[in-house]
Amino acid sequence: MRSLRTSSARPRRLAAALAAAVALVATAGGTGSALPGGAATGAPQAAALREAMFVGNNWDGTADVIAARGDFHRIGRVNVIPDKEERLREIYLNPVKLAFFLGVRSGPGEGHDQFVDDMYATPDGSSMVVSRPSFADVVSLDLRTGRINWRFPVAGYRADHMAVSPDGTRVAVSASTANTVHVLDIGTGREIGSFRTGDKPHENVFTSDGLLWNMSIGEVTTALDAAWLDWTKGDRRITVVDATTFRTVRVIDMRERLDAFGRGDLSDAVRPVAFTPDEKKLYLQVSFYNGLLEYDVTTDRITRAKVLPGNPRTDPDRTTWVNDSRHHGLSMSPDGDRLCVAGTMDDYATVVDRATLQEGPLVEASKPYWATVSGDGRSCVISESGADRVTAIDFATGRRVASVDVGDHPQRVRLARVPADWTGPSGS
Repeated sequence: MRSLRTSSARPRRLAAALAAAVALVATAGGTGSALPGGAATGAPQAAALREAMFVGNNWDGTADVIAARGDFHRIGRVNVIPDKEERLREIYLNPVKLAFFLGVRSGPGEGHDQFVDDMYATPDGSSMVVSRPSFADVVSLDLRTGRINWRFPVAGYRADHMAVSPDGTRVAVSASTANTVHVLDIGTGREIGSFRTGDKPHENVFTSDGLLWNMSIGEVTTALDAAWLDWTKGDRRITVVDATTFRTVRVIDMRERLDAFGRGDLSDAVRPVAFTPDEKKLYLQVSFYNGLLEYDVTTDRITRAKVLPGNPRTDPDRTTWVNDSRHHGLSMSPDGDRLCVAGTMDDYATVVDRATLQEGPLVEASKPYWATVSGDGRSCVISESGADRVTAIDFATGRRVASVDVGDHPQRVRLARVPADWTGPSGS
């Protein structure tokens, strides 16, 4: 009996140890935010992972994995469309799917297919989860083999931005043509829930109070871009839901808030956003605006606006601006003191002091399309979609500190965890 008790206790202890290690990894890497001082110590499972950044190369269907700090060198590359022939066969045999596929190419794709929009890592660092706009789906890819673990076709005909829950176990994805957000189990791809949004859901953000925010941007591919035609862009709003029940908690119509602030001239299509660390203020970019707005979550009103310099070389014809963007990319330093802005159509990025809203040096960049924060929290990392590179800008000085070449048309950049010895899938 003694030997039986001993042998049954060992699996229980092993299971408990494994569960604790998995929980530690999920806590460390699930939110996509930096850990002070790097990876946690004292847990063998956590030590087996390294911090990295995923860079989605939208037009060539790859994701580069780069170091999350230092020189930001490239670690490896993942083909996110290993099933390309199968997907294209399905599309070309379905006239409706083909029409939307070609519409994505000629509209938001600027003449290119959109093969990768957003990416996150699973908590254990074994897989990459990717939204693929042209294929209207989300897939999980095994980082060791490059093979697809699971695939989830979204409602409608295009997948867009994603967000991962604070515990790293769920991923939300915008189905832009269906006005729906799906929430999936990140490990299995099973749909946990969904909710309706305004027209063309875009950015998603989980907050620490158990809510999920979605920003719908309306129609951004038409040429009806004159200010007086703004009403043609559709129903644009922020939809806030309970992240467990997916019931709507709040709907925020920025048109009303902008009018009350005296800026009826600005679009109410909310693009990238950044919360302060206490989540009491929200900074946001809107279509056609070379600047940002400050929104007080508690009082439900816009409190400040900041216009940023325009590039004299920027074409004033708004129909030439990509998907109604003027500036598209916004992040905040971990201490909440500085904002980093990607001036997409003005070909620069800049760090803005949050207290004064004074911008720093304008760092020349080629069509910067996104902004996030490095693993150590010291730098803003932007994707230069026009130059096929990623650039890091020091939050303290506002100066460029590193650049690394990546694939064709990088857009989203996300913090992640990958195996410490990983250099790319075995099949690459």
